[in-house]
Amino acid sequence: MSFKSTLVVLSALAAAFVPMSSPAQEPELSFKSTELAPGRFMLEGVGGFTGGNLGVSTGEDGVVLIDDGLPPLTDKLLAAIGGLSSEPIAFLINTHVHGDHIGGNAALAHKGATIVAHDRLRARLLAVGMPGADGENVPAPEDALPVVTFSDSVTFYLNGRSAHVFHVDYAHTDGDAVIHFSDDNVIHAGDVLFNHLFPFIDLDSGGSVDGFLAAQKRVLALCDDETKIIPGHGSLASKADLAAAIAMLEDAQGRVRALVGAGKSEEEILAANPLADYHDGWNWDFITTERMTRTLIRDLTE
Repeated sequence: MSFKSTLVVLSALAAAFVPMSSPAQEPELSFKSTELAPGRFMLEGVGGFTGGNLGVSTGEDGVVLIDDGLPPLTDKLLAAIGGLSSEPIAFLINTHVHGDHIGGNAALAHKGATIVAHDRLRARLLAVGMPGADGENVPAPEDALPVVTFSDSVTFYLNGRSAHVFHVDYAHTDGDAVIHFSDDNVIHAGDVLFNHLFPFIDLDSGGSVDGFLAAQKRVLALCDDETKIIPGHGSLASKADLAAAIAMLEDAQGRVRALVGAGKSEEEILAANPLADYHDGWNWDFITTERMTRTLIRDLTE
């Protein structure tokens, strides 16, 4: 996906998450924090779309932030983090390249945060840039680029606990990272999990359905019944929620694969509506049942 296309994606996400209201009743966007373990928090948007869910680790070594949302909301994000810790943001970990997760990179780098991400995230930013004000690609600001990258994994030993950051390949994109706070039984899955929502699998940025499922199963293997999972989008998740997401996607892929194997065209498959059983529980404004079906068809046929 080009970054111009990503801008369209962000607009669609915003429309999907912002509640209907009149101009006089525009909701005030803010961040709500939920403590998952001592010094470990999930931040999620309130009042509309603020980007993906964020993770925060606090302690004497400073703040470690996972993702940073949309650019206009950096001041509100910093205010929310300030309510959790008076320490500066020492490290910012990017889970993947989409702007609703890394939009605040440059602003936070200006404040001293060291940005960490997978090798391919930095490479993609350098190759295609970021959307400018008119939607056209412009070179990514140097301050928005990760300055520490990894190919497989890296482990942080900060604030009295470890955080294992590892790459999952060709999943939501080709540069996804998952963060496992093993001492706290907390995982930030990034967009490898859309909790009880059809997932966005970005085929144009190196994502794939099989890779997405493999990534989810790798995360599932780290979970027990007490594990708390921060999804990229949706409410705080559990092992059971992740297992349900895997079961849904495996079955949905199997249904579409059978129709593709039978020689059905894309329009014939859409008319058959193979994901109808999942519509009420998983359809949403951005990834509708139809769009999920089209993604599965394209993944299987290209």
